[in-house]
Amino acid sequence: MGQIKSKSIDISETKEGPHKNDCNGNGLKESETFLEDGKIYVTTKTDSVNDQRETWGRKFEFLLAIVGFAVDLGNVWRFPYICFKNGGGAFLIPYFLMVIFGGIPLFYLEVILGQYHRSGCISIWRKICPIFKGVGFGICLMALYVSSYYNTVIAWAVYYLYSSFASELPWSRCDPAWANENCLDQINASAHNMSWSNSSESPAHQFFERHVLELYKSSGIGDLGTPRWQIVACLFIVYVILYFCLWKGVRSSGKAVWVTATLPYVVLFILLIRGVTLPGAGLGIRYYLTPRWHYLARPGVWLEAATQVFFSLGPGFGTLIALSSYNRFDNNCYRDAIITSVINCLTSFMAGFVVFSFMGYMAHLLHKTNIEEVTTPGVGLLFVVLGQALTTFDGSVFFSIIFFLMIITLGLDSSFGGLEAVITGAADEFPEKVGKNREKFVLVFLSGSFLFAISTTTQGGAYLVTLLEAYAAGSAIMTFVLLEAISVSWFYGIDRLCGDVQAMLGFGPGIFWRICWKYISPIFLAFMIIMGFATSSNLAYDGQVFPDWSTAVGWLITLSSVILVPVYAIYRYCFETGSPRQRCFVLTKPEVGGQGLPRESLAMTTVPE
Repeated sequence: MGQIKSKSIDISETKEGPHKNDCNGNGLKESETFLEDGKIYVTTKTDSVNDQRETWGRKFEFLLAIVGFAVDLGNVWRFPYICFKNGGGAFLIPYFLMVIFGGIPLFYLEVILGQYHRSGCISIWRKICPIFKGVGFGICLMALYVSSYYNTVIAWAVYYLYSSFASELPWSRCDPAWANENCLDQINASAHNMSWSNSSESPAHQFFERHVLELYKSSGIGDLGTPRWQIVACLFIVYVILYFCLWKGVRSSGKAVWVTATLPYVVLFILLIRGVTLPGAGLGIRYYLTPRWHYLARPGVWLEAATQVFFSLGPGFGTLIALSSYNRFDNNCYRDAIITSVINCLTSFMAGFVVFSFMGYMAHLLHKTNIEEVTTPGVGLLFVVLGQALTTFDGSVFFSIIFFLMIITLGLDSSFGGLEAVITGAADEFPEKVGKNREKFVLVFLSGSFLFAISTTTQGGAYLVTLLEAYAAGSAIMTFVLLEAISVSWFYGIDRLCGDVQAMLGFGPGIFWRICWKYISPIFLAFMIIMGFATSSNLAYDGQVFPDWSTAVGWLITLSSVILVPVYAIYRYCFETGSPRQRCFVLTKPEVGGQGLPRESLAMTTVPE
C-alpha cells in the first residue's frame, strides 16, 4: 500500500522507432508520447512546420532584432531616472548583480529554448512541460495589453516629430491656442520681469498635457473623454509601419531592423556629444554617478534594480523564444546572449550620460543646484524636460527631429518584437489556420490591437497608459518567467537542457548557469513578485492619486492573463485519460522531442499505474 507500480516501455514496443534529425532543422521527425490503456506509446511524425520554417537571412539580422527588442524607451528614460533616484553610482552595484545572476541567465535560457525547439511561446510547452501551456496563452494576452499603451507612446512621439517640422518648435513658447494663464517660460521669465510660482508651468509641459493629450478635459481615470483624432491618426501610422515590418515574418522584420536597431545608436551618439559639451552638463553627470551608499540598505532599491534588469532584457514576453526559433540549429546562442546583454546594459548606461547632461544643462539655465527640481518621472522626462531642453539649442529643429526619430525607432523595435511573439506563437500552434495565412492573421490581430489602443488616445488616455504600464505586465510577466524557470529546471530537467545546448554548440553550460537556472533565478523572481505585492500602492499621475477601484481594476488586468495558467492546467487534467498519477506523469513530461538527436529518455519510459 502506498507504493507506485510502474512498468518500463522499451523502444521495441513503440509503434515506430525514433529518427535522427537534420542539424539545420530540415526534414525533422519528432517523437510524440501518449497514454493508452495505462501504457506510454512513442510515435514519430514529420514536423511540417519545422520543415518549412524560415531562418534569418543573415546572422547579423538576429542580433539586430534581439538588440532592438531589448533596447527600448525604458533604456532612455527609465534607467537614468531610476539610477539617480536610488543612490546614483551606488545603484550600479545591485543593478549589475541582478544582471549577472538574474537577467543574463534568464535571457540565455529563453534563447536556448527557442533555438533548440524552433517553436513559439505556445507550442513550445508541448516540448517542455505540457501542463504549463497556459503560460503561452497568458503571454499572448499580456502582449495585447502592452501593445495597446506602448504603441500610443510611440504615437505621441510621431506627433512630436510632425510638429518639429517648423521654423520654431511649437513648445518653445506659450501659444494662446493651447496655453492658459499659468504658462510661463521659466528660462526667459526674469528678462520680462516675471517670477515663477508653484502654479506656473513651462510651455513644454502645457504643450504636452494641454495640446497633445488635452488632459485638462479629463477629471481622472474614471473620465477618459473622447479620442484625440490627431493621436489616433499617428497611432494608425504606427500600426501601418508595424504591419509591413511583420507581415512577411523574418523576411520583412529582418530588413527593418537594419534601420530601426541602428539609427537609435547614431542619434544617441550625436546627442551624447552635444550633451556633454553643454554648460552645466558636469552637474547633471555628477548627480547621476555620485554614490549615495546609504541607499543600499533600502529593500526598494534592490527591487528597482531587479525590475529594471528584468524589463530591460525582456525575458517572459515570448519574444526571445520567437526570434531565436528562426536561428540555425548550430547558431552560437551563448555568444549572442552575452553580447546582447552587454550591449543592453551599456546602452542604458550611455543613455544616462545623455539624459543627465541635459538635466545639468537645464539646471544651469534655471540657476538651480538640485537636479531634482528639473527632472520628471515617467515619459514626461522625454516629452517635457528633454523637449524643453531641445528648444534652447542652436539648430533646435534638427535636434528635435533626430531625437524623436530615435524615440520612434526605439519603440518600433520593441513593439514588433513583442507582437512577433504572439504571431509566431499562433502560427506554430495553429499551422493550418494561421501559419499558412500569416498576412491575414497579422492584419486581423493588429486591427484588433489598434481598436483596443484607441482608448489610450482619449483625453484621459495618459491615466489609462499609467494603469496599463503598472499592471499589464508587472507581476504577470514575472509569474510567467518564474513558472518557466521552474518547469525547465525541475520538470524538463537541467541535465536534459544542458544536453540540448551540447547538441547545438558542442559544449554544455557550466556550473554557474546550472545553479542560476535551478536556484538563483527562481529566488530572484520570487523576491520580485513578493516585494511587488508588499510595496503595491495606489498609482498617481501628475499629482493626481488614482482611486481605490482603479487598483482593483489593475489587479484584474494582471489576473486575467495569469489565470489562464491554472485554467488550462485544469482543462488538460480533466480531459487526459488514466489515473490521477498517470495524468500528472503525462502532463509533466515533454509530448515531443526537439530538433536534436532522439532523446534516450523516450527510449525507456516509466509510467506509474
